[in-house]
Amino acid sequence: MDDGKANALGPDVIAGLSEALNRAGEEAGATLIIGREGRFSAGFDLSVLQKGADAGRALVTSGARLALQIARHPTPVVIASTGHALAMGAVLLTAADLRIGAAGAFKIGFNEVAIGMITPVFLLELARERLSKRHLHRATALAEIYDPEAAVDACFLDRVVAPEELPSVALEEARRLAQLPRGAFVGTRRLLREETLQKIEATLDEDMLRAFK
Repeated sequence: MDDGKANALGPDVIAGLSEALNRAGEEAGATLIIGREGRFSAGFDLSVLQKGADAGRALVTSGARLALQIARHPTPVVIASTGHALAMGAVLLTAADLRIGAAGAFKIGFNEVAIGMITPVFLLELARERLSKRHLHRATALAEIYDPEAAVDACFLDRVVAPEELPSVALEEARRLAQLPRGAFVGTRRLLREETLQKIEATLDEDMLRAFK
């Protein structure tokens, strides 16, 4: 995932990721999403959000559905967080099965409250499921931003490695997870996550109408 800039999630990037995920579901044993050096994603493309309520609602809804697609993917999904992962970038971390981050002076977390937004339900539900309970309030209501090592304690990440090691380590982990029996993995993850994912789906349209009036 590389737009040459902040890896902002605009319509084209989201559509491209969704298409790649569909292809991986048909062809791969596991799926690896990796950002460019120094950036995983800074979140939604602000230039799209500034176009008005309809454009903003459509973009954020598509981002939420991308997170659902990752969380329900028919293969294990590994994210290699190559740097900053903020807002929707951090949401994608909560959707994936295994998250490996690059060590460095990077920022990871939800900044929605800090920029004056009420946090969307889909973000809160994924955070409630994947983050450490000790950090949930701090990471959401208090908009605390973490460095990679602290992000492991908060459970945004599962481990941190040196940046130059990240691609090979993440690929090795993806290959390892690809050996899991597919039916057992998908069935177990469904039991773990489906209640949360169904709640997100049930509340998404109403939540987006409330957020973008």
